Amino acid sequence: MADKTNGPIPRILKLIRRIFIILFLTHLLYIVLLKWVDPPFTITQLASVFSGDGLKRNYVSMKDISPNAKLAVISSEDQLFPDHDGFDFKSIEKAMKHNQKSKSLHGASTISQQVAKNVFLWQGRSWIRKAMEAYFTFMIELVWGKKRILEIYLNVSEMGRGVYGIDAAAKKYFNKPAKNLSRQESAMIAACLPNPKIFTIHPLSRRVATRYPWIMLQMGHLQEDPDIQKLLQ
Repeated sequence: MADKTNGPIPRILKLIRRIFIILFLTHLLYIVLLKWVDPPFTITQLASVFSGDGLKRNYVSMKDISPNAKLAVISSEDQLFPDHDGFDFKSIEKAMKHNQKSKSLHGASTISQQVAKNVFLWQGRSWIRKAMEAYFTFMIELVWGKKRILEIYLNVSEMGRGVYGIDAAAKKYFNKPAKNLSRQESAMIAACLPNPKIFTIHPLSRRVATRYPWIMLQMGHLQEDPDIQKLLQ
């Protein structure tokens, strides 16, 4: 009687299992490393170079980023950032209901999800990418913590055509380092985040002009929250 455990299918399954184990351990090692080391590059940044947009970036630590900038992106992108575990399920449900009825798609990505996508993955809306995004979101919430996630977000997010990170944006738009950004300047940069190639600061797009005053208003509402205060320090 033939030994089925030595057939081609069991061998293939064994190989697949080994590949998944190796990939998991490699990802885990990289995630742990990035708790202290800045990402050398991201897929989005490489795409920016190859597309001709160039790459302007300058990673800076949290102490070299204005509290205004930290507060602005939380106010604009994810006001529940200190409270959730990486996913805002109420916003996700609301966005899904909207997208079922409308041709205009609404997103509900948290800052953590955006970091997972920007650091480890590519741009797009496929289910495979979303599943991987969920995995990496869970892992960075577990390994990095909120302050590191916010720091990476402020350093890798696209904030203009070929402009990545808050320090590069501050120097390009306002000729100053990120640590010196005012509330208004921070709100203007945060207002361009959903689509910085279209929502521009120079020239000032209608979207940025109308949205940054709203962001400043939200900053006033949120700045006394004790959990947010911890992230601003």
